[in-house]
Amino acid sequence: MKISGFTFIKNAVRNGYPIVEAITSILPIVDEMIVLVGDCDDDTLGLIESVGDSKIKIHHSVWDKNLRKGGAALAVETDKAFNLIDPESTWAFYIQADEVIHEKYYDTIKKGCEQYKDNKKVQGLLFKYVHFYGTYDYVGDSRKWYGHEVRIIRNDKKIVSYKDAQGFRVGHKRLNVKPLNAYVYHYGWVKDPEQMMKKNKNMGLLWRTDEEAQEFLKQPDYFDFNEFDSLAIFKDTHPSVMKNRIAQKNWNLKLDITKKKLKLKHRLTYTFEKITGIRLFEFKNYRII
Repeated sequence: MKISGFTFIKNAVRNGYPIVEAITSILPIVDEMIVLVGDCDDDTLGLIESVGDSKIKIHHSVWDKNLRKGGAALAVETDKAFNLIDPESTWAFYIQADEVIHEKYYDTIKKGCEQYKDNKKVQGLLFKYVHFYGTYDYVGDSRKWYGHEVRIIRNDKKIVSYKDAQGFRVGHKRLNVKPLNAYVYHYGWVKDPEQMMKKNKNMGLLWRTDEEAQEFLKQPDYFDFNEFDSLAIFKDTHPSVMKNRIAQKNWNLKLDITKKKLKLKHRLTYTFEKITGIRLFEFKNYRII
């Protein structure tokens, strides 16, 4: 059994992506790591090269500037990277630039890949999610944050990235998956307020027409982290690869997590989920078998 890792990245330095941490967090699991570097305005290439691991295989891509709706460019780049992995690999481990795997889940992930490698009905493996917000101390705990997503897929080129690259499909069909008791740590909303807004403006253009973009760019230069619906304190440990980045945090942020800004129907489903662990009416971009 062989496992390939794959990801894509553009302007990691400019947008403050923890891409080095994302890549290095899955290197112990994969046999090769495909990194597709886009046409950057910064030294993202040098950043990836600095990792200095022989498993990493860097490729280059030019993003289609005409793909300005629904984040379609992200799916296109995901598919490009997926198509570069070794044809002999059984599984492909997809990691986005702001996602990190904790080392405590390595054995679980490896065992899952081994367990289902010969079961061709299993098209992917499903991960749970922790979404950090504002700083490394807060996590989103409302249904606004997706709870699961597929991050390991079978090396079958009929599988393609879906919409803005959150999940995968075969044609219009959801993947048949098995769940893993392992989490992806999502750090996309952890930045200082100024850089958070810069990143949102840079990436937000992928979802908007020129006219919509002009209005979108008029937003303030600082992101208001107080605009949340529900948060909780993170009481566990972070992946070891995040140690240096966390130590370098240079902004202070205190959020009042006692405030729950939920509509009535969301309050009811939120309370039910906290009591039972069941998320009612959840959209599932996959099919558990």
